[in-house]
Amino acid sequence: MEAADFGGYATKAGLKCSDGRTIMPDAFKHMDKMTVPLVWQHGHNTPENVLGHVVLENRIDGVYAYGFFNDTPQGINAKKLVIHKDIRALSIWANQLVEKAKQVFHGMIREVSLVLSGANPGAVIDYVTIAHSDGGYDTSTEEAIIYTGLEFEHASTDDSGPTVQEIWDTLTDQQKNVVHFMISAALQSNDTTHSDDDKGTSQETNTEQTVEEEKSSEGSADEGSADETTTTIEGDLNHQEGTTVVTRNVFEQNDTGGKQEERVYISHDAMKGIVASAVKCGSLREAVQDYALAHGIENIDLLFPDAKSLEARPDFDKRRTEWVAGVINGTRHVPFSRIKSLTADLTFEEARAKGYIKGTLKKEQFFGVSKRVTTPTTVYKKQKLDRDDIIDITDFDVVAWIKFEMRMMLDEELARAILIGDGRAVDDEDKIKDPVGATEGAGIRSIANDHDLYVATIFVNLDDASSTYDELVTAIITARRFYKGTGTPTFYTTETILTNLLLLKDTTNRRLFRNVEELANELRVAAIVPVEVMEDEADLLGIIVNLGDYAVGTDKGGEVNLFDDFDIDYNQFKYLIEARASGALTKIRSALVLRKVPGSAALVTPAAPTQDDDEVTIVTTTGATYKIGAFEGAVTYNALAVTVGQTVTASFPIVLPDGGSVTVVAEPTSASYYFANDVEDTWRFDYDAA
Repeated sequence: MEAADFGGYATKAGLKCSDGRTIMPDAFKHMDKMTVPLVWQHGHNTPENVLGHVVLENRIDGVYAYGFFNDTPQGINAKKLVIHKDIRALSIWANQLVEKAKQVFHGMIREVSLVLSGANPGAVIDYVTIAHSDGGYDTSTEEAIIYTGLEFEHASTDDSGPTVQEIWDTLTDQQKNVVHFMISAALQSNDTTHSDDDKGTSQETNTEQTVEEEKSSEGSADEGSADETTTTIEGDLNHQEGTTVVTRNVFEQNDTGGKQEERVYISHDAMKGIVASAVKCGSLREAVQDYALAHGIENIDLLFPDAKSLEARPDFDKRRTEWVAGVINGTRHVPFSRIKSLTADLTFEEARAKGYIKGTLKKEQFFGVSKRVTTPTTVYKKQKLDRDDIIDITDFDVVAWIKFEMRMMLDEELARAILIGDGRAVDDEDKIKDPVGATEGAGIRSIANDHDLYVATIFVNLDDASSTYDELVTAIITARRFYKGTGTPTFYTTETILTNLLLLKDTTNRRLFRNVEELANELRVAAIVPVEVMEDEADLLGIIVNLGDYAVGTDKGGEVNLFDDFDIDYNQFKYLIEARASGALTKIRSALVLRKVPGSAALVTPAAPTQDDDEVTIVTTTGATYKIGAFEGAVTYNALAVTVGQTVTASFPIVLPDGGSVTVVAEPTSASYYFANDVEDTWRFDYDAA
């Protein structure tokens, strides 16, 4: 390649940008040996701004550019500015950027530019504002102007010796590691002193590892403002008159109180020993630490780079929330917040269609229609940040981080309220309203606690001595006949329940289910989703539901919104995220709720009452108590008018008037008994004298 007019880093890898992003090594590896235009201040709207071209060279620490000026008046003028050191910095314009966790992994360099400002010691990405044909603007993260702020090198006029790059390429990997270590240690040291007395010291330690740091005076036109670092392993140190020389060994201990103390040096032979030890143990750090321990060197950790975070922002110690998005997105969203459900009961005998006999009277059929209404409630989360903290935290965008946390927690709380309820006490002022059992109320109706008209509850005893989780599989398969929801539902349960189901074995000690998919097929569900917050419900085993049967309603403006404000008195930014919504199941018996009963409880199957014309007689069942539910007409028991909730026994029949009806409900007598479900414990009887 012909001699370049100048050279310098177009971009450096591993340098954090002012917005927290980092250009990764080999992000522009595919641009190696490619030629791109050299322009002035990224002015690519006119050909007069093109000053020449550059040849890119990918290196382990970034992309190096070899610059060649053209013979145009602008190119000749720019070359003079560079030679005179009036222009010192480069910048690139790149697009098609690929970024993950604020780390740039790929991009296309479209041009390299000479720029005036180069004061920033790290890479800076200035996003480009793009104008559209409609006059609007947006900010694209797919293209950027990136500049390192590092000064480039002028072309060498001395061809008698190898270049720095050629010398570097002759070093082995071990030698490069040692050089990296020594330079890093020297730059990180904070106790360097500058005095003329150090000159003598440098001559006395000419066979030792030394680091020379040269700084020009402020007004020097020859040296400029650049810092130069020279590493010398052996030989005498010769410096110009008046130059400040520091010959402090990178392993010497800190000075205290300005007094000269005994210093510890590492000789060239010692360095050879350290490197040899590093080859054996596989770690340069361990080799240096072993040497330090043997020679009494303190604070050895100061010689190594600080730990770096792998993530762009702090991680959250939180519950697993993978299930949340599925719940939120799985529900039916409607653009109004007052959700009304109308239900007509057609399950009783009289609602059936009837055959007609010629010449006879056709009978009317009557059935009741029930209604429930759910109105909205407000769910919110509030946070605040001191402005001082926002300014001081430079490692990541703390405002974006706190807003992400707020939305994440709001979504989890909404999903939790939909499935199992808020979980807080009824009198807690922070509780999300749940109108359990009410025909009209504000809030989000939890599926786990919904009315038995919309939810069938299945009870399973898993804690007695002879029980296994195979009983839960049997109960789910058996109870599927009660499900009247849409399509194939999803089984929401805990990780503990799912694990115990997967551990089931047959009589030959083989797993019944090889994976979750096989278990889901056996249970006739679309998927099995672990929900960590269900662990807080002691008796809840799971919920089987198609969330398409659950409606979440919001009026215009009630959707999730984020607000922020500044409190001038306390110098604080305050943030509020909230949603005003309602939620409820809209189909009857569209969910199955599985609950566990005490291990000592005995299973009871209540016997159905019998009817003979206008009389309904209770069939006594041990462990079951029968009560009056809803009724119509002058229904009597023991010659007295009945009341809702009144206990009835086999001692007297329930008498129905003509056209009257009664519902009888059975329930376990005590906690010592349980029913298999809450569906087959209710019976309705009607009487028509005709």
